[in-house]
Amino acid sequence: MNPRLRIINVRKSFGATCALKNVSFEVAPGEVHALIGENGAGKSTLMKILSGAHLPDSGQIELNGQAFIPLNPLHAKRSGVAMIYQELMLAPHLSVEENILLGEEPATLGWVNRVRRRDLAWQALAELQHETIPLDVPVNTLTIAEQQIVEIARSLIGEPKVLIMDEPTSSLTKVDTENLFGVIDRLRRRGVSVIYISHFLEECQRIADRFTVLRDGESVATGSMAATNLHEIITLMVGRELSEIYPRTPHKIGEAVLELRELAGQTKPQAVNLKLRAGEILGIAGLVGAGRTETLRGSFGLDRLKSGAVLVRSVEATNATPSARWRGGIGILSEDRKEEGLMLNRSIADNLTLTRYGPLTRWGFIQRSRQWHAAQDWMTLLEVRAQGPGQTVGELSGGNQQKIAMGRLLHHEATVLLLDEPTRGIDVGSKAQIYRLIGQLASQGKAILFVSSYLPELMGMCDSIGVMCRGVLSEVRPVEEWTESGIIAAAIGQSSSTSS
Repeated sequence: MNPRLRIINVRKSFGATCALKNVSFEVAPGEVHALIGENGAGKSTLMKILSGAHLPDSGQIELNGQAFIPLNPLHAKRSGVAMIYQELMLAPHLSVEENILLGEEPATLGWVNRVRRRDLAWQALAELQHETIPLDVPVNTLTIAEQQIVEIARSLIGEPKVLIMDEPTSSLTKVDTENLFGVIDRLRRRGVSVIYISHFLEECQRIADRFTVLRDGESVATGSMAATNLHEIITLMVGRELSEIYPRTPHKIGEAVLELRELAGQTKPQAVNLKLRAGEILGIAGLVGAGRTETLRGSFGLDRLKSGAVLVRSVEATNATPSARWRGGIGILSEDRKEEGLMLNRSIADNLTLTRYGPLTRWGFIQRSRQWHAAQDWMTLLEVRAQGPGQTVGELSGGNQQKIAMGRLLHHEATVLLLDEPTRGIDVGSKAQIYRLIGQLASQGKAILFVSSYLPELMGMCDSIGVMCRGVLSEVRPVEEWTESGIIAAAIGQSSSTSS
């Protein structure tokens, strides 16, 4: 069978930075091909070339046996190549319906057929089993996970020949991930070629027929997914042995430092009770829209609370502002690093230090040399791939951006860390590094509230886990009393008796 898409010796540089040195692979009709590599390996650059966002410097690309160089994203999509970006590319103030059909609106004599547009948008969401997402609301009112569903739904419009998925499940729960896999199976049977990029290697193993590994801008291996074990793939990715994915650092659990009592927001959560103790890693699982993010935002003072109480070190502090929370040693890592977590147009140094300038000032003025020295220290510790502290954060890969957001909490010396999807968009090597860092922070007596949609990391890292269902947090229990199936059962509202 002739390949649907063929990439031969593609190269791309940005100034002195060589993002792609020599990349070659091919994808057959109806094949799911996993593209695997660490952050900065060149995956996103290659996909932007295929989707028309960048032009290659050299090399060949063929689509259905014909030379193919997409001039822009619209050209690529009309040629049959659709892209789901890791960083959401939605029009925030347009409705869900308008976003799904943006650029593909059904029209008659120049007039948009609104009835047909609505029907197509609903069908796309229904295929993902999310037809309950309201079509009329602005997309920026949805959670990040719901926005990712809308992004995926948009890619299904127009019946693409090649569908590129860049971290499509990074904000999805296990249930929504299974729904997406069902969609991919249906696309595969229709002959659609899928390029699947994910740092969740178990997903790649589950869904992909073949794989290609990129390392330092080069394709270093291609093979059958069924004939290759994950250990071999990880070694190819990182160029070294990675002996322990979920490192456990001994830590001692102390007194309660953050307590939530019947916490309720304007819409979510509805009732959350928990005690987070010094040195504890407490995980929160749940489905999309269950209220996990809203719980963290309400606890930090970012969202208005309707009722309930927040106690910090046994002192009532329900209505404290975010700045007061920072001063009290509480830090938050947003799941939405692009809109909330980082200032993309500012330097790495500014982003790392902006909540704690005290040690960097003299006579009230920031000493640039001190700021850059501190930033460089954190970059070295977190192994951030960048030109230096002065580089703009928006120029970094998604995983390196996430490391900068995490580094800010370390620089701030927060003693209570509210982490919302802290490993979203981070490769397996960097994940192990972040997990090790979290364990070290717990061993130093810092308390960590850990929201994640990825159950293996909750089971591998946490001391205890609570599950949210429809805005209510279940009883928090030791991790040993949970199984993955039990967590899913609790998340969809089944009896907790099935949890252990």
